[in-house]
Amino acid sequence: MDLAQELTARGLVEHTSADLKEILGTKRTVYFGVDPSADSMQAGNLVGVLLMKRLADAGHKIILLVGGGTGMIGDPREKGERHLLDLKVIDKNKKAIKAQMQQIIGKKVLLVDNADWLLKVKLFEFLRDIGKHFTVNDLIKRDIIKRRLDTPDESISFTEFTYALLQGYDYLILNQKYKCDLQIGGTDQWTNILSGVDLIRKKTGTQAFAFSTPLVTDANGKKFGKSEGNAVWLDARKTAPYAFYQFWLNQPDEVVERYLKSYTFMQVLEIDALCELHRRNPGRREAQKMLAHQVTEIVHGKDAALRCIAVSEALYGERELKTLSKEEQAMVLEEAPSLSISSADLSYGYTVIDALVNSTLATSKSEARRLIEAKGVTLNDEKIDSVEAKLSASSFQNGLAMLKRGKQICILTIDK
Repeated sequence: MDLAQELTARGLVEHTSADLKEILGTKRTVYFGVDPSADSMQAGNLVGVLLMKRLADAGHKIILLVGGGTGMIGDPREKGERHLLDLKVIDKNKKAIKAQMQQIIGKKVLLVDNADWLLKVKLFEFLRDIGKHFTVNDLIKRDIIKRRLDTPDESISFTEFTYALLQGYDYLILNQKYKCDLQIGGTDQWTNILSGVDLIRKKTGTQAFAFSTPLVTDANGKKFGKSEGNAVWLDARKTAPYAFYQFWLNQPDEVVERYLKSYTFMQVLEIDALCELHRRNPGRREAQKMLAHQVTEIVHGKDAALRCIAVSEALYGERELKTLSKEEQAMVLEEAPSLSISSADLSYGYTVIDALVNSTLATSKSEARRLIEAKGVTLNDEKIDSVEAKLSASSFQNGLAMLKRGKQICILTIDK
């Protein structure tokens, strides 16, 4: 299938300014913008970044715009004006986002910052040359602005009101400087994106294009993002690779096919085949495992993805602790509750009951005994049959042992 068909099959196209085959039938220069409101992108941004990589791989030229200028204002949102960031914070965030983009997309990308031109704009020239092409009548009809104006005790500042003009101006500048003729973005930005398409037509008499991607939502229909409080960050310091991996692994069946098509580079036919196998045996969660593997590798690299897989398999009984590398063992200790037991205690006779209580898997020794008698405790995935069972050095694999109460886990270590 051609690129237009593939993007449609993946569910990556919401709105278009023209027929998608016409838009993508010519090699274009494409831009996608991210405002530096945080020092990392998150899962909601990732769809757009990966779409840019798909376009780059198909031979289109790519521009990634970091909004160092527009980030000082922020686009209108549902509830109240955004907190305005100072220049130092924006500069820090901008550099971090640029590094993330470059890492994911590679070398086929031009990185630009709209602060380079927006901070040089002269007010009267901007009002005369750009502002006259926008009408207040049109701007107040836009969904978010209209909802803000219609909500009691809400208003919208002139600062936010000008955001559409600035975004349209960005497209015009990129069109003039780099012959950029296609902008992509989330569907929540569609009216702002069209502002640039219309401005280019009015100022130059030439046609520019745009299309938008659907908003990425979770199984409850809630948008991914910072403002929703459910952001999953691409920066390993904000969301650890294992937590990132687990986020995708734990996705419910109803969204996993959509995410595979949006967030991975697997062929659509491969995804269809995988999802059919998943439907036949959903308990194996093969689709979720593939999703978690693929997205973690894209964002954090192959080695980190393989470590996350190994740790997950060890914690969920699919792999022995002794097979883990030092790096994987360290990740296990970071991600799971742990209890350190001294060599002296082991030699004196440290019981499984002691371990259950000291690890807080049991609240008391009497509860620990009841758990063991009910066959509810395992050590290294082997049932503990006796309340007199003790730990010894042989219980540990490369210095680690896994104690479980049902699905609750504690990693035991030897303190030498």
